Amino acid sequence: MAQRGFADVIVGIQWGDEGKGRIVDLYAAQYDIVARFGGGDNAGHSIIAGDTKLALRIVPSGVLNPNADLFIGSGTVVSLSGLVAEMDTLRSIGVDTARIKISDRAHVVFPYHAERDRRAEAARGDAAIGTTGRGIGPAYIDRVARVGITFGDLADPVLLREKLSLNVGPGESEGAEEIAASATEFSRRVAPHVVDGVRYIHEALESGKRVLAEGAQGSLLDVGFGTYPFVTSSHTIAGAACTGLGIGPTAVRNVIGVAKAYATRVGAGPFPSELHDADGERLRKNGGEYGTVTGRPRRCGWFDGVAARYAVRLNGLSSAVLTKLDVLTGFPRVGIVTSYGRSQSTVAFAAAASDRLEPVLEYLPGWTEDITSVRRVRDLPRNAQAYVDALCLHLGVPVDLVSVGPERSQLAR
Repeated sequence: MAQRGFADVIVGIQWGDEGKGRIVDLYAAQYDIVARFGGGDNAGHSIIAGDTKLALRIVPSGVLNPNADLFIGSGTVVSLSGLVAEMDTLRSIGVDTARIKISDRAHVVFPYHAERDRRAEAARGDAAIGTTGRGIGPAYIDRVARVGITFGDLADPVLLREKLSLNVGPGESEGAEEIAASATEFSRRVAPHVVDGVRYIHEALESGKRVLAEGAQGSLLDVGFGTYPFVTSSHTIAGAACTGLGIGPTAVRNVIGVAKAYATRVGAGPFPSELHDADGERLRKNGGEYGTVTGRPRRCGWFDGVAARYAVRLNGLSSAVLTKLDVLTGFPRVGIVTSYGRSQSTVAFAAAASDRLEPVLEYLPGWTEDITSVRRVRDLPRNAQAYVDALCLHLGVPVDLVSVGPERSQLAR
């Protein structure tokens, strides 16, 4: 009898953009399936491997591992046109897209979802959340309201038209028939990839396969535990891997958290360690901190040890990976938020209380040496090692890897 398989989970533990895609790409060679468990195409994952540069929005980041299936789970909401376009791009660079599977229970994002998203954001005015306007939130609203349309529904054109006739309002720029015709055309392209998601993942585990579950965005954007209401529309923490793939918690072996060596955030919302000075601008410039999907400049700040520890607890991390340590090279000193003064740690995640926070920072001496060719943590400059040790202390879990450059080989172990 084959030994039962398992799932390892990789999540971001900040406000997204931690470099998860690059880490999933690295780890993917050890797994049979790389599975996306939540979110939509509002979050981009970047991978640089030699001359290959990919910016993925939907397909799991294990595309460069030719031996792994790529599974888009039931917890996702997916644009039909976006998925087809991404598969076409991958096919053009030689990726075998037959490996891409999508759960029949994943929900479809339609053009009217994006319209509603943009209208709602505009109506908020100064209170805008900072959504990408790609329709992710409205698609999740439809799902919870039990009027959503799944990839399984696409197989029945009559049912699809019936549901669209109920969902498409009079103010939408495209009518139900027009959307149905477009969706039917795209669904022909997608149909060979749609599987019974629950059966697929459980048969894989029962046959001993190893699954790498990939999260989207970051833990501090989780709809239940992040900086609400300035959050995404789904659960982004490790527990969502179970509900997003349809597996029980006993299937999960390890949870690996990814964090930048500093912190960034896109859009509005609390960000206790944000820098509004030359250091913040230097972090943005050195780190290329602009959104993969939106191109928006990211807000930048020092590493927030309090927020990171909160995320470690939420996810039950086994270990962590630090990214972009090289971006800090050349700073005379580097900062870490160690507390929020007299406030409790979770106060930072209530938007109403964020203005009253007084972050307490510890500064460590920086380093000037080029670290991009370092491959062992113990070979880092003394001050860089001390900084990594300090972050380990705040995280409370071991650090497996430290990235010292954007290319997949630029990692120190």
